[in-house]
Amino acid sequence: LDHPVWAALAHCTHLAEGDERARRYRRDVNLFAAARDDEPANLQALQALVLPGESVYVLQVPAIRLSEGLVAVRSAQGVQMQATRPIEPESGEGVLVELGEADVPEMLALAQLTEPGPFLPRTFTMGRFVGVRIDGRLAAMAGERMRWPGFTELSGVCTHPEFRGRGLARRLSSVVAQAIQQRQELPFLHAWASNRAAIALYESLGFEWRTDVQV
Repeated sequence: LDHPVWAALAHCTHLAEGDERARRYRRDVNLFAAARDDEPANLQALQALVLPGESVYVLQVPAIRLSEGLVAVRSAQGVQMQATRPIEPESGEGVLVELGEADVPEMLALAQLTEPGPFLPRTFTMGRFVGVRIDGRLAAMAGERMRWPGFTELSGVCTHPEFRGRGLARRLSSVVAQAIQQRQELPFLHAWASNRAAIALYESLGFEWRTDVQV
């Protein structure tokens, strides 16, 4: 959990580029990248995975170190939370649906509008995604992102502005988290430290702060 990106990339190698020194998600899957550790050769391997003018996300608990060829264009602090009690799926308005390839255009449009984090054409292949449709429109969605044995991240939680205030994000988060727990895995998530509303929502569902993370 201190190095979630590396843990996930080392496990889901079918979604990754790189080798045992450094990996990144394929460019149509996600923007996260990680070196195995801070050894100079591994940091150089991470640099080699980033094209000139290209940006990636690095997320971990320890301070982030970069090789000289990479520049931090933005730094921020996030929080990592994990479920500490059983989470029951909640009900609500709209139709709960499983999302897949046919829904990608709507998923991308919703993610671009609400910015829940990097979301690309093949992000949905990282795990299970569910949504709520109201009058046929995709009003909200949530899904799974980084994963390795025993752990799966809740991510991609977002609601269209026209449907906010109806508890849709809460409902979908509970559905995804409960399904993770049913597989005997620990649900965890990341949020910007400044996003107090999201943190309060996750706390009310049964998540607790584990640690701060560097991004």
